[in-house]
Amino acid sequence: MQNPKNFPFSKKIPEGDNRERLVCGDCGWIHYVNPKVVVGAVVGHGGRLLLCRRAIEPRRGFWTIPAGYLEEHETPEAGASREALEEACADIAIDQLLAVYSVPRISQVQLIYRATLARPDFAPGPESLEVRLYDWDEIPWEELAFPSVHWALRQYRQVAGRTAFPAFSNPPSETGEY
Repeated sequence: MQNPKNFPFSKKIPEGDNRERLVCGDCGWIHYVNPKVVVGAVVGHGGRLLLCRRAIEPRRGFWTIPAGYLEEHETPEAGASREALEEACADIAIDQLLAVYSVPRISQVQLIYRATLARPDFAPGPESLEVRLYDWDEIPWEELAFPSVHWALRQYRQVAGRTAFPAFSNPPSETGEY
């Protein structure tokens, strides 16, 4: 942790807590480190799915759904829409929550939505090398960036045509420890 004001932080278990935290020795302020929230969408259009080839690390050159970190003061739906605009220059219409994934190894919670293109226009944004629509049997499965992209695409297909369904989570054999 950066300590710009040179507060004397030390690791200790604060009163009423059960785990070590960074605590300021002068004022008692506790620095909580919490998971990051990732938001994204599986975007369909005409029976095909929108994928973005990553222009950034991690996994540069691999394909993913439009997704990224939720910003402060932003709803998850607005964040997923913003990510689609940033990564694919795509205006999307979110249908409903598709899945909530836990990836504890990297302290992430991922909220993935089901969406459609609001307009059939899209192009690579600054974080994408390429953006395209794939038919199911054309998806480059071996070139997908993350396990959660595999999960989301498969779960999206499971509920195709359904108007209501409970949100998915990590598949039973997947702990999110990738």
